Amino acid sequence: MKTPDLPLKGNGLLRRHQLYIILSALFLTNALLAELLGVKIFSLEATLGLEPAQLPLLPGYIMDFNLTAGVIIWPVVFITTDLINEYFGKQGVKRISYITATLIIYAFAVIWLVTQLEPAPFWQEVNSLDPEGRPFNMNYAYSLIFQQGLGIIVGSITAFLIGQLVDAWVFQKLRKLTQSRYLWLRATGSTVVSQLIDSFVVIYIAFYLFGNWPMEQIISVSLLNYIYKFIVAVLLTPLLYPAHRLIDRFLGSASPVEKQVSA
Repeated sequence: MKTPDLPLKGNGLLRRHQLYIILSALFLTNALLAELLGVKIFSLEATLGLEPAQLPLLPGYIMDFNLTAGVIIWPVVFITTDLINEYFGKQGVKRISYITATLIIYAFAVIWLVTQLEPAPFWQEVNSLDPEGRPFNMNYAYSLIFQQGLGIIVGSITAFLIGQLVDAWVFQKLRKLTQSRYLWLRATGSTVVSQLIDSFVVIYIAFYLFGNWPMEQIISVSLLNYIYKFIVAVLLTPLLYPAHRLIDRFLGSASPVEKQVSA
């Protein structure tokens, strides 16, 4: 059943629109940043000054804690998605997800266009050496960092849309089953399911279908990304309660948020 319009008028309706704009802006900004940052694979052990884990996860394959850099800020997307779902329903999540995916495509198109521009000679010369005095091609580095491969673009957008739509659907189903109780359950449950799909889809498409990673590497990085997202999602779930109270206070006592009918 379609989520009905909430009976808000005047200032209440204005604040509801303002809330959606704020949450959507947070969602879009962090989703786009995650896509741009995701091209880098970093070592968690080295970052923390630890030795490689070398865990025998799969037969003949040793696993270290290597993750995509995009997962660092992805938890912000989790929380924002759940808040949008809580106050604006599945349609609210779908709307901003489609807009975000479109703008991600636009951003990558602009980045590709910019990387095709011929660099100014003085810019190349000024940046011709790295800090240790070794020859350095700034334009090549710029293009390599910003112009992600087709596989990463296709994989990230596909995984993003599937993950968001699954998250919205699971969230509303759990909300209906629990009769709008247990915010922690629908928030964590929807994230656990959707990010399992997202974590594997993006790596599989980007680095297996379009790349040359072995399946063991695909499973390893995907699993680690998912474990990280799962742990962070659980740790951040309590933040939804103060956020919920602040939003209710912002919307005012007239906002019948808890009476929202699930889609």
